[in-house]
Amino acid sequence: MNFEFSEEQVMIKDSVARFVRDEYDFDTRRKIIQSEEGISRDFWTMFAELGWLSVPFEEQYGGFGGSVEDLVAVMEELGKGIVVEPYVSTVVIFGGLLSAATNEELKSTYIPKIIDGSCLGSFAFLEPQSRFEIADIATSATVGKDGYAINGTKTVVFNGASADSLIVAARTSGGQFDRDGISLFMVAADAPGVSINSYKTMDGQSASTINFNDVLVTESQLLGTAGQGMEIVDQVMPNILLALSAEALGIMATLNAITVDYTKTRQQFGTPISSFQALQHRMVDTFMACEQTKSLLYRGLCDANKAAVDPSVGTAELLKSVHALKATVAKYGKLIGEEAIQIHGGIGITDELNIGHYVKRLMTINVTFGDADFHQKKFNQLSYSNF
Repeated sequence: MNFEFSEEQVMIKDSVARFVRDEYDFDTRRKIIQSEEGISRDFWTMFAELGWLSVPFEEQYGGFGGSVEDLVAVMEELGKGIVVEPYVSTVVIFGGLLSAATNEELKSTYIPKIIDGSCLGSFAFLEPQSRFEIADIATSATVGKDGYAINGTKTVVFNGASADSLIVAARTSGGQFDRDGISLFMVAADAPGVSINSYKTMDGQSASTINFNDVLVTESQLLGTAGQGMEIVDQVMPNILLALSAEALGIMATLNAITVDYTKTRQQFGTPISSFQALQHRMVDTFMACEQTKSLLYRGLCDANKAAVDPSVGTAELLKSVHALKATVAKYGKLIGEEAIQIHGGIGITDELNIGHYVKRLMTINVTFGDADFHQKKFNQLSYSNF
């Protein structure tokens, strides 16, 4: 099995790595976070010009036609710079749902806009009572004379303040916890009845609580068949988890590298602390944790390729792999983050040093679309379902 990236993927990785190294240093990121919008529109335009926004989309819409491997290559490098621009919410999640949709008119309209950078999007799915269960939806879409009226509240909508369009999960039939009966609608962020209350998250990015009060949508705004929205979500979720895990891997590798370099310069008793055997053992542990995470990520990519060839055979293994990967990212991300802070000492937790910012982003990823316990439970259910 060849685990090396292709020539094209290496070129993409190098392009993102150069941007992070030359133009997205820690001070630049802090200024962007402190700005009114919390993202850089100039950098977003640059992402479009460099073709990064086109990576996962089909060529018929103007995309690169890349696979999840290409997406992972980009996400790992973005993680190394803890880039705050909404690549995950717009390209990975919003764009992923659109790519899996069956509404060709919506796809033809919105995907080119994502690619050229003119459309930022978010997925409004979580509700105050939902925790990690996407299918726990009380927001309703009631059939009326001219379409549907959406009523309800969505919380922790990533980059909801900067989004031009929202994909909203609303219930058109069934009970609150039923997977059937959930529909996905495309809704303009400035549509009548939409109110957005935004706030900063601990990782420097933004999220919103969005209220929908009799927001009118038509059947043409459905991404797929009414009541079958979870089929689209299920189709996209493995790629979302792989992409988030790749971002986490980039952060973990960077934390390890920064910490090792620091131990070579900090001295105690007249000698670098890197010479202390106890610290050497701890850094070996974090290195191994990073490598094990990388191995699981590559296994997930292999299973994704198998599932693409034969979904009836590969999908079950892919789901097990991504649940195991997400649980591992949460476990080892916590270990690597804590060790980085402790080895740096008191300065490691201050806002002036980048260590704490990397750790906060890791912590956010760990609870996005399910924490370690949630994914461990899902993995166990899949692994022992036949016993």
